[in-house]
Amino acid sequence: MSTYQLGEWDLSELVKNPKSPAFKKQIRELEKQAKKFERIKPKLNPKMSSKQFMNVIHQVEDISENMRKIGGYASLAYASDTQSDEATSLMTKMSKLGSEISNKILFFDLWWKTQIDDKNAKRLMQDSGEIKEHLSHKRLFARYALSEPEERIINTLDVTGISALVKLYDKITNSFEYKMRVGNKTKSMTREELTNYVRSTNPKIRETAYKTILSKYSENKGVIGEIYQNIVLNWKDEGIEIRGYESPISMRNIGNDVNDKTIESLLSVCKKNSPVFQKFFLQKAKMLKMKKLRRCDLYAPAASNIKEKNYSYDKSVKLVFESLGRFSNTLEEYARKVFKENHIDSSIRQGKRDGAFCSTLAPKITPYVLVNFTGKSRDVFTLAHELGHAVHSQAAQDRSILVQDAPLPLAETASTFSELLLYDNLAGKISNDEKRAMLAEKIDDLYATIMRQSFFTIFEVDAHKQIGEGTTVDQISKTYLENLKVQFGNAVTLSDDFAIEWSCIPHFCHTPFYCYAYSFGNLLALSLFQRYKKEGNDFAPAYIDILAAGGSKKPEKLLAEYGLDITSTKFWQEGFDYIKEQVNTLSSLK
Repeated sequence: MSTYQLGEWDLSELVKNPKSPAFKKQIRELEKQAKKFERIKPKLNPKMSSKQFMNVIHQVEDISENMRKIGGYASLAYASDTQSDEATSLMTKMSKLGSEISNKILFFDLWWKTQIDDKNAKRLMQDSGEIKEHLSHKRLFARYALSEPEERIINTLDVTGISALVKLYDKITNSFEYKMRVGNKTKSMTREELTNYVRSTNPKIRETAYKTILSKYSENKGVIGEIYQNIVLNWKDEGIEIRGYESPISMRNIGNDVNDKTIESLLSVCKKNSPVFQKFFLQKAKMLKMKKLRRCDLYAPAASNIKEKNYSYDKSVKLVFESLGRFSNTLEEYARKVFKENHIDSSIRQGKRDGAFCSTLAPKITPYVLVNFTGKSRDVFTLAHELGHAVHSQAAQDRSILVQDAPLPLAETASTFSELLLYDNLAGKISNDEKRAMLAEKIDDLYATIMRQSFFTIFEVDAHKQIGEGTTVDQISKTYLENLKVQFGNAVTLSDDFAIEWSCIPHFCHTPFYCYAYSFGNLLALSLFQRYKKEGNDFAPAYIDILAAGGSKKPEKLLAEYGLDITSTKFWQEGFDYIKEQVNTLSSLK
């Protein structure tokens, strides 16, 4: 049996040597492809045959695959050594090349969205097979599109408008320098460094860490509030007044290819189930020997008295394989393929990118996975999470590159499901104390990825409405504090300084209404896991088929084929039933 050791990935399948003539030839061939594609522009005609149309689509696919290979190599090489001048230079060069290639083929996308009548579009889509719904979704944006001169004006003004505001928010908040007393010394640190202290075992340190962050944003609330208000007004003016979307959140829903009703159901169920997490917070307070948690105690380690178990890399890999294999041999094989082809970078070293990710470049290329493995139980779950993404991509490997990737709300399904399979497997192999620590940490994560994100979105809906009607920064803060009170009920003590926390959340400025995608993906995985617990391994084929669809079908339509109605509150409630069960299990563990 193989022994798995920490190491670096092998990127030679993408590019053998970036300094070689062969690599330069790869780039030249790609540029030739794009130039050849440009010659199609005068030939585009709504009355073209479906065969001619599909020939154009296949050329787009080929260009996309070749660009993803070259660009992917540069991105992965940089991630494995961010301090390398060569990797940095190549990354910059390939980003520029990617932009040039995209601009050369952009005309076809615009033609399809806006310059072809519905009758001919329907005729051409008839024979487009798996990409039919993808093409249809693109056409959906046509009703919100403006004339070409108007679109050019908006694109031009965005550079000095909303994009500039987002850059200004980043520039101001990233320049904040935080000073905090740790032990006998006052340290100067970044927000990232300071956030580590939020999980300290010392309650005073946790409180100081939060107050240090929040006070900095409070001091700057005038300028940050002005930036946010103008971003929201821009979103409203362009989206609702000019393009004609129904509501601010509808703009994001249409981009995510989900219906407003689906998201309304999701958010209403999350709000209704806030008592599930409130019960957990009361239980966690007991574990921490506190009467009640304060907001700054939310992420405190609940079982700090229990020595954390360490896992070897070899054991961790085999545990993940075993967990997937108990559910489906197919999924286990997909995960093993990442290791067989040495597409995983697991060792910790100077210059390597922090965190973890899974990169899918093209349908026939096994995904690449990066983790920074230290042997903590959290690392084992991270490994399961990223291999879940890799499994998802491989299940959809027979799809076109245009539809291999699942839409954003479905993107976390397989990763979260893989973590659930791992937990289910580990729960029977560890002591009650270890299980208690692991379960508390798991519910912490479920809170952060489901409840917190959904309440962020509920706040955004309220904030966009109020700002559209004219409001103050202090009123926005008051709305946010009310949002927290509903979320925590009487289970957590709230201090008024958390009213400004909304201004610390970059997603609100960068990508309005993005946060519900986390709630969607995680609750969907929990609901599917509940289905698995009821049906056993008979559920595996249906689950794999869902993953295999990639982004070829609208989420509502895809899941309805398997008897899952994500527009109904009943479906989302199944996920919360699982969380409730875990909270009850934690209460019973002694």
